[in-house]
Amino acid sequence: MSLPARLFRCVILLAALARPVPAAKVAGYALLTEPDQGLSALYTLLSSARKSIDLTMYELRDGTVTALLEQAAAQGVAVRVILDQNNEQDRNEAAYADLAAHGVAVHWANPAYACTHQKTITVDGATSAIMTLNFTPQYYPTSRDFAVITTSAADIAAIETTFAADFSDTPIIPPTGANLVWSPTNARSSLLGLIGSATGSLQVENEEMSDRGVVDALCAAAARGVAVRIAMTDRGSYAQAFGQLQDAGAALALYSPSAPLYIHAKVVLADYGTAAAQVFIGSENFSRASLGRNRELGLITTDPGLLASISTTLDADFAGGQPFARG
Repeated sequence: MSLPARLFRCVILLAALARPVPAAKVAGYALLTEPDQGLSALYTLLSSARKSIDLTMYELRDGTVTALLEQAAAQGVAVRVILDQNNEQDRNEAAYADLAAHGVAVHWANPAYACTHQKTITVDGATSAIMTLNFTPQYYPTSRDFAVITTSAADIAAIETTFAADFSDTPIIPPTGANLVWSPTNARSSLLGLIGSATGSLQVENEEMSDRGVVDALCAAAARGVAVRIAMTDRGSYAQAFGQLQDAGAALALYSPSAPLYIHAKVVLADYGTAAAQVFIGSENFSRASLGRNRELGLITTDPGLLASISTTLDADFAGGQPFARG
């Protein structure tokens, strides 16, 4: 590697580790809310590895992430990376080649899935970050996303078992650990079950709204008196679903695609403020492919601190959108 290239990597690494912004700590978890907090906590997680890093990513174009992975490999850390190829091979080619040239074991995701849309980091078999975000810096300043950093032994064991299978293209029904939501196995039943269990309120964010089962479940919830609030970026193609949801009694707050905030998060918060409150956070969009054909990962939890932080953000996002109006 040339001297300018080495200097550039040093600058990247120093910038990533300087004055990191801590994640919002809650009982059992650390929650990152983007774009508010930035990615310093995730960069610090990667730099903390002493034994292993396993990373599954739909799209990897963040030079800081690749530099940290390569630095870890150079220090003797066993670094394995799975990158999507069915949808994002062209965008992932540069990262794949760079990582492979610097001692990282990198694998194109199993083509049996429509795509591998999962976004997960596991460090030293002890800490995992389950994310809604891709490592694509151009979207960091504007994209609403979340990451949950967890040390749940049951969940991490399930994530690592599934990673090992996916790294070798071995078929697997992923173990669900304490609270994991996997596509294409239990995602649909878990999300429909969560929506169907709501008795008082549902706060929802998602990038897509094309899955008929999810739309019908949200409509049924609104029709039975649940206060359903949905915040999304308006992509036009979902107008029919938006109209159906509005007719059922759901309230929709939409953002223009050119707005300063883009709703990329995938979240369902049910019955916040009650003993039955639960939240889903993960990579799953509300589409047939995402729930039934992709490799995806999320979790459902009842952690009170995480619920409160998510609710605050969803309230603000809903207040910032515009009501849906039929064209």
